[in-house]
Amino acid sequence: MIGILCSRVRVEEKALFEALRRRNIPFERLDEDRVQFAIGDSMPHDDVVLDRSIHHGRSLYALTLLNAAGIPSVNRGRVARICGDKILTTAALSRAGLPIPKTVVTFTRAAALDAIEKMGYPVVLKPMVGSWGRLLAKINDRDAAEAVLEHKETLGSYQHGIFYIQEYVNKPERDIRAIVVGDRTIGAIYRRSDHWITNTARTGQASACAVTPEIDQLCRKAASAVGGGFLSVDLLEHDRGLLVNELNYTPEFHGFMTATGLPVADLVIDYVQQVGATRAVA
Repeated sequence: MIGILCSRVRVEEKALFEALRRRNIPFERLDEDRVQFAIGDSMPHDDVVLDRSIHHGRSLYALTLLNAAGIPSVNRGRVARICGDKILTTAALSRAGLPIPKTVVTFTRAAALDAIEKMGYPVVLKPMVGSWGRLLAKINDRDAAEAVLEHKETLGSYQHGIFYIQEYVNKPERDIRAIVVGDRTIGAIYRRSDHWITNTARTGQASACAVTPEIDQLCRKAASAVGGGFLSVDLLEHDRGLLVNELNYTPEFHGFMTATGLPVADLVIDYVQQVGATRAVA
């Protein structure tokens, strides 16, 4: 039995449910608004759980509790912890020797401003936790830096008091998103936009991108660096070559399927079954 943790049923979840029904694979939807985890007591009886939550905190704790109870998941709690935090992601990628944008982390507004001035304008200020291109700020000069840093510090959350500063990569109005399933890069797309933020959840338009040996190697190595599984990997084209920017552990893929024609839902279900089979063997 496959459990699917989710609340909102988007195009991706519908595709997954359809693939499971078509293949007569038993599954249940674990509605995160209703599911209960009794620590030290009974847990869901699924052989494996696929996480499709859009809430990082819920994913992190649900997967951690499931794994502690011996229930495998896609992805694992450890992967969610790393990929859901940009600082941990960047540190893992750097430790694995992957090419990344220049990045500095500071804990005070004064240190952040000093780091920005040393890095040189423009820079990008990112929240340590977040997706869909939200709360990103491109900082073009000192006045903007002082204003945005003050706003973040005033918000009060401890996360906004930790400053993640990255060089602005002048990419050619596009970035590359690849999807890794297990140990395979199944495909890639360009995300094009006139805006510097190219997320398809914003204004980005998807088109097919050939998976070169370089893209394949970078993506598989990046996925391995954070613990592997079903992941999207975002790459930036830079004059130093391709840079690994971010990874997402619950990626949307409807635009990817449209652009590439790949049966992502079926490939993910195949992988989930493989992960679940490891529990049966154990």
